[in-house]
Amino acid sequence: MFIFSIVPSVSLPYFGCIASSFRNIKSICVPVCLLDIRSFTTMVRQYTQEHTFMHPWERVTSACWRKFADPKNRSRLSHILEVHTIDRKLDALNGRLLTTRAITVNALGPWWLQKIVGETVCHCIEECIVDARNKSMEIVTRNATLKDFISVEEKSWYSPHPQNSQWTALRQETSISCNAFSALASMAEKIEQRCAEKFQQNSAKGREVVENVCAYLEAEANGIGVRV
Repeated sequence: MFIFSIVPSVSLPYFGCIASSFRNIKSICVPVCLLDIRSFTTMVRQYTQEHTFMHPWERVTSACWRKFADPKNRSRLSHILEVHTIDRKLDALNGRLLTTRAITVNALGPWWLQKIVGETVCHCIEECIVDARNKSMEIVTRNATLKDFISVEEKSWYSPHPQNSQWTALRQETSISCNAFSALASMAEKIEQRCAEKFQQNSAKGREVVENVCAYLEAEANGIGVRV
């Protein structure tokens, strides 16, 4: 099931700088004398996607961890360039695993936009909390570069389906905001729309890969082979 909605908003949470291991990150510099803070406007586009995996929660969350590493599905996720785990903590008392990963992706938007901002890639931070006791998995991904121009935040929740405990429900909420001058508001709206369309396509690819890995894990558990 797919749900699309646009709702008003005023701002997105601030996200700080990422680890210094990222190389060759450029910033966008504009002479202060050319800026008028009153002329800025923030365009925001938000949408929600829902999906049901007909696999148990344990299998789906295992597939999520293998999504980027599975070579058979690498071509489907060609927009993902690098994935590095930068922090991992196990809360044994509460049965929770907290993981932070740095993800480098191809920059969203048309080629001419990439020329303007001077970047063809975007660095992101993914924070994940897996609560084995309550069978919940929450993933929050935000871009850490290009924030002077555009901010993207995606939140995903994996939990047992309320109607079938052997299925898994996924809910994704994505917010895309473009900071632009009032005079360029129409262009900002088009950029957001273009980015939203691309983001939805990439999200669909990610869900497809998770489905494929789930099928592989199911066949593996049953002692048979499967072509993914």
